[in-house]
Amino acid sequence: MPIASMRASVRLSLSRKESVDALRKKIDQIDAKIVGFLNDRATLAQRIGHNKRLSNQEVYVPNREQEILHRVSRLNRGPLSEPVIRSVFREVIAACRSLESPLKVAFFGAEATFTHLAAREKFGAAITSVPTASISEVFQEVRQGRVSFGVVPIENSTEGVVAYTLDLLVDSDLKICAEIFLVIHHNLLSRSGRAEDIRKIVSHPQALAQCRGWLGRHFPNVSVEEVASTAHAAKMAAEDATLGAISSSLAKEVYDLQVVAGNIEDQSNNITRFLAIGDKDAAPSKNDKTSLVFSVRDQPGVLHRMLQPFARSRINLSKIESRPIKNKPWEYMFFLDLKGHKEEPRVKRALKDLERNCLFLKILGSYPSGR
Repeated sequence: MPIASMRASVRLSLSRKESVDALRKKIDQIDAKIVGFLNDRATLAQRIGHNKRLSNQEVYVPNREQEILHRVSRLNRGPLSEPVIRSVFREVIAACRSLESPLKVAFFGAEATFTHLAAREKFGAAITSVPTASISEVFQEVRQGRVSFGVVPIENSTEGVVAYTLDLLVDSDLKICAEIFLVIHHNLLSRSGRAEDIRKIVSHPQALAQCRGWLGRHFPNVSVEEVASTAHAAKMAAEDATLGAISSSLAKEVYDLQVVAGNIEDQSNNITRFLAIGDKDAAPSKNDKTSLVFSVRDQPGVLHRMLQPFARSRINLSKIESRPIKNKPWEYMFFLDLKGHKEEPRVKRALKDLERNCLFLKILGSYPSGR
């Protein structure tokens, strides 16, 4: 049955009064069709993977994934929301891609940290995850070819930019190939899931600070302790029934914990931006962002003049950040994020105009926009 006819049939059925059992039987029938369609899709993905291996093509193609997500979003007529549809298809894409070739992704931190969550958000749960002890180690894993991609934090809406990541991007030949925006939700976890069992609460200092108000209202007499990471806190709670850990939703799954309370952060707009780095440029996707860094001579009004090429080409700048140049007091590099791909004519023209007046310019990557 064609998809459109199947949906029309379902709507017609829902318009009549039917018993719960009858509706459940219809769900079972639809589920059977979905499983069949998923395996049909997976079979095609396997054939694509075979052809890619013969022609030495990349397994992960960011612009193709973006194209699919845009298309299914346009096809969506509800009642499922667009973010839900995109989330479901992101996992479908990842599962099918894993049949083409297993994808290894390095990330900063331990399992169940927010960077791990960001890696799964972007590449799906089917990846082989490679935790690392430092951001520089993520770069090294990708550079040495031991993983396909790395995921690192770049900025937080409340804490600001991760300067160390910026510095590594300047010194590395790796490219930004994707970005992930993750809303940070903190959860209080424990072995039993009962608040009355908790004698101490542990977490990373940042997480504790972001939940201070909630903790003061709900656990005013319980001591708190800072530990190395939210994942380490979850591991401690898994080993000690008297501990509560503030950690991610993924930590519940990884460390077999129960939720005492969810979304306990004091501010609901706490968002961290992560970058996926690789050794290849991403092709244009029609909704791209370009990141670059440049330095100039210290002259009055120089930054205004450097930004004029973008204004003339009507290119939107979404971010500008300055960083001091090492061993050169009072001299700065400027990091820019702009709307568009470096291969677009107007972007290419603006970058050429900019470069004429730069001491140094480097394109860090053009990649599908995460928003």
